[in-house]
Amino acid sequence: MNPITLKDIRHFTILTTDSMLKRKDFFNSTSQYEESTETNRIVVGTELTGDVVSDSNFVLDGEMHGNLSCSGKVVIGSTGKLRGNLVCVNAEINGSVDGEITVEGLLTLNETARIKGDIQTTKLIIQEGAIFEGSCVMKSPSSHTTFTADVKLDD
Repeated sequence: MNPITLKDIRHFTILTTDSMLKRKDFFNSTSQYEESTETNRIVVGTELTGDVVSDSNFVLDGEMHGNLSCSGKVVIGSTGKLRGNLVCVNAEINGSVDGEITVEGLLTLNETARIKGDIQTTKLIIQEGAIFEGSCVMKSPSSHTTFTADVKLDD
């Protein structure tokens, strides 16, 4: 039996058994975030269905239908599309997100970003041309407020 490499698969599903994924480990902790040197990449032409939990950075240039919870930086490229909730430490969005976004640190919406959903973050940059349809809650970085975004999986 020959092993299948990831580049051979263009459509795959990631399944999880938990009914709820929580990022309380880094949202409510006092430990400092250390930037990861590892990066997960979903390339153009790849469609991912399911929820992803990652301790590394994440780059989305393809399409994802599901929730993304990351304890690193998430970059959604100009061709990237996320249909689901995003919970991460930092994020830079050039593509589209249809879902709630919760970022512990800096959220940057570049001029090609298209957001449909609510945002919770401590720092926000919106460049001219970005489209944001939803509400935004700015959290104080000095307070230890609880972020309310838990990633819930559909049964």
